[in-house]
Amino acid sequence: MTNNDIQQVKQRFGIIGNNAELNRAIDVALQVAPTDLSVLITGESGVGKEVFPQVVHQNSPRKHAQYIAVNCGAIPEGTIDSELFGHEKGSFTDAKDLRKGYFEVADGGTIFLDEVGELPLSTQVRLLRVLESGEFMKVGSSKAQKTNVRIVAATNVNLVEAVSQHKFREDLYYRLNTVPIRIPPLRERHEDVLLLFRKFASDCADKYRMPAIHLNESARELLLSYRWPGNVRELKNIVERVSVIEENREITAEVLKMHLPNISMEKLPALASYHADDKKIFNSEREILYQVLFDMKKDVNELKKLVHDIMNENVTMNTVENKNIYSPTTVSPPPIRHSSIQDAETVEETLSLEDVEKEMIRKALDRHNKRRKNAAADLQISERTLYRKIKEYGLE
Repeated sequence: MTNNDIQQVKQRFGIIGNNAELNRAIDVALQVAPTDLSVLITGESGVGKEVFPQVVHQNSPRKHAQYIAVNCGAIPEGTIDSELFGHEKGSFTDAKDLRKGYFEVADGGTIFLDEVGELPLSTQVRLLRVLESGEFMKVGSSKAQKTNVRIVAATNVNLVEAVSQHKFREDLYYRLNTVPIRIPPLRERHEDVLLLFRKFASDCADKYRMPAIHLNESARELLLSYRWPGNVRELKNIVERVSVIEENREITAEVLKMHLPNISMEKLPALASYHADDKKIFNSEREILYQVLFDMKKDVNELKKLVHDIMNENVTMNTVENKNIYSPTTVSPPPIRHSSIQDAETVEETLSLEDVEKEMIRKALDRHNKRRKNAAADLQISERTLYRKIKEYGLE
C-alpha cells in the first residue's frame, strides 16, 4: 500500500501518529482486508486495538454486512456460549425463548473478539469449530448450523504463555494468528506523543467551547519522559482532565506533575513500568507482584548493609584516632535507623502476595469510585478477572 493509502485510513478512522511500526500495522490491515484470513491484533491495554478490526472490515468485501464487537472478558462464563452461538428455548433455566447468537446474526459479516484470551476452554472448542468448518451449534441443540463470518481477534495478554500454561488452546491460537498485527505502546511512539496531545487538547476545546491548553518547554519534556503505562487512553484522559480543571491555558511541568499519578513512585505494582534495557517482560499480574516483592526484599537488604557499614566506619574511626567521643560503647546508629530496619523486616516477613494484590485492587476501586470497568482498565486486567478478585478478597 502507498503512503497516501495509509494517510487516508488515518484520516477516516482518527488514527494519529507517524510512528513506523504504527504505519506498518495499518499497511498490514489494508493488505489482509480483501481476504477472509483471520487476524490477531496484539498490544497493551489502551493502545487503540479496537480501531484496527474496523479498518479491516471497512476495507473488505464484507463492509456492507454486519460488524459486531464482542468483549469476551466482560461476558460471564456461564452465558458466553449463549451470547456467541445462541440457545434453544428451554435449554437452561432462563432460556424462555429461542435466541440467535452473534455468529448467526453476523452471517456474511465480521465479528471482532476483544480480549479473546479470556474465553473459557469450552468456548474455545466451539470457536475452533467455526474457524475450521464454519459450523456451530446453539446451546441445547444437536443441529449444526453454517455461518460465513470473518473473525478478527485482539488480546493484551501473551497467548504463547497462556498456551504453555494450558489456559489457551494451541490449535485455536494458530487458527487466529494467521495474520498477526502488533500495535506499539505509546512509550515506543516517542514522536507521536506531542501530536496526540495537541489533537486531544483541540478536541476538548471544541467540545467544551474553551481555549485549547498548550505546554511550555519543561512540560513538553516531562510529557515525553513519562512512560504512559495506560498508553493513548491514559494520555487522552489526562489531557481532558487538565483542560477542564486548570484555568491557565499554558501548562507547566509543575502543573502537569499533579495530573500524572504517582510519577515519582512508578505507579502501583500492576502498573509498574521498566525501561527496555532492563529486558524484563511481565506476562501476568502475579509475575509483576512477585517482582515487586523481590525488589522490596532487595531494598531491605541494602538498608541493612548501609547501617552495617556506618557502624564499622565508626569503630574504625575510634581505633585510628583513639578518642573517647568515637568509643564503640558510646556510638550507635540513630534510633530511627534501627526502627526502620525492624519495620522493614516486619514488612518482609508479614507481607504476602495476596496482601499486595488486595491493596492494589482496593486502591484502584477507590480511585475510580468503585467503577469496576475503569478499575480493570487501570490495572490492565480483564473485568472478569477483577470481579473474581473482588469476590475472593471480600471487596464487594
